[in-house]
Amino acid sequence: MNIGEKIRNAREENNLTQTQAAESLMVSRQTISSWENGKSLPDILSVIRMSSLYQMSLDELLKGDKAMMEKIEKEAEIQKVLWKLIIFAFIGIFIWTVLFILHLIVDGNPVIDFLYGATPGVLLGLTFLSFIMYLNKQSTNQTQ
Repeated sequence: MNIGEKIRNAREENNLTQTQAAESLMVSRQTISSWENGKSLPDILSVIRMSSLYQMSLDELLKGDKAMMEKIEKEAEIQKVLWKLIIFAFIGIFIWTVLFILHLIVDGNPVIDFLYGATPGVLLGLTFLSFIMYLNKQSTNQTQ
C-alpha cells in the first residue's frame, strides 16, 4: 500500500472529509486529493501533522512507501547542505571582519591589504565550487 492509499484510509477511518483534513493540516483540499491520488507527496511537516491528526505513528504512515522515504531523505540532504552553506558564510564573514579590522589598524601593510581585498572573491569562488560539487553529487546519485 502506498502513502496515498494510507492517507485516504486513515482519513476515512477518522470520518473526515478532505476539506476537514485540509483545514486541520493547513493545506488545500486539492492538496489532500493530490496526495491521496498519488499525484504528489506531502512534505515532512504535513506527514507529522497527519500522524497527529490520524493518531498514527510516523512508522505506520510511512513504512513501505519507497517514494516517500526517498523524498524525506532528499529533503534531509538539502537541509544539511543549507546548514553547511550557512556555517560557511558565517565563517567567511568572520574572517573578512577580522581582516577589515586589521586593515584599519595596520594601515598600508601590503599583505593585510591583499588579504582584505582578495577574501570576498575567494569566499565567493569557494561557495560557487561547493555548489557545483553538490550539483555533481546530486546528478551522480540520480544516475545510480
